[in-house]
Amino acid sequence: MINLKSRWLWRWKWWLLLPLLSALLVFVAWLFPHELLKVDSGPVSADVLVVVGGAPTERPQRAAELYKAGRAPKIILSGTGDGLFAEHMLETNGVPASAIVREGNSHTTFENAKFSIPLLRTMGAKRVIIVTSWYHSRRALACFKHFAPDITFYSRPSYYAYSRSEWGHTGLHAYIKMEYLKIAGYWLWHGVCPF
Repeated sequence: MINLKSRWLWRWKWWLLLPLLSALLVFVAWLFPHELLKVDSGPVSADVLVVVGGAPTERPQRAAELYKAGRAPKIILSGTGDGLFAEHMLETNGVPASAIVREGNSHTTFENAKFSIPLLRTMGAKRVIIVTSWYHSRRALACFKHFAPDITFYSRPSYYAYSRSEWGHTGLHAYIKMEYLKIAGYWLWHGVCPF
């Protein structure tokens, strides 16, 4: 009888702790998005840069910086919708058209990786730099690693609106909140582990 009662109390206490732990997790996630969401591999060189679609100015500008710094000789623009504008941004920032390849069928980060991998394999790429926004870099990198564990992937994100003071006027608060949900969703539905 005592064991049954203590077991019941333990379960009851656990259910009381669950909301507290959830609130703590949300609080930590909100306080430390830079540490939890951003992955930057530092100054590395690769065979190809892959620009993940969704931000037609900041991501191509970052890719152009990396290209001009000699970090990779080719750039894949992945994603539908903003591809032409992103290509124009790259060319405006000094990247020749001959260095740009477009993958224009993907609508999600998962598809960016899935549809870019065959292009990377055709190009013989062994080392690839993923270029995206800082808050999107963990999930994007995880997706590419998920589809091609034999290729070495790095992350060199854009730091647009990195400072917390810039989040209000850029609407970044909403993107950061959604990113946490998307990371969890990709892990549960697609098996893409973010760590």
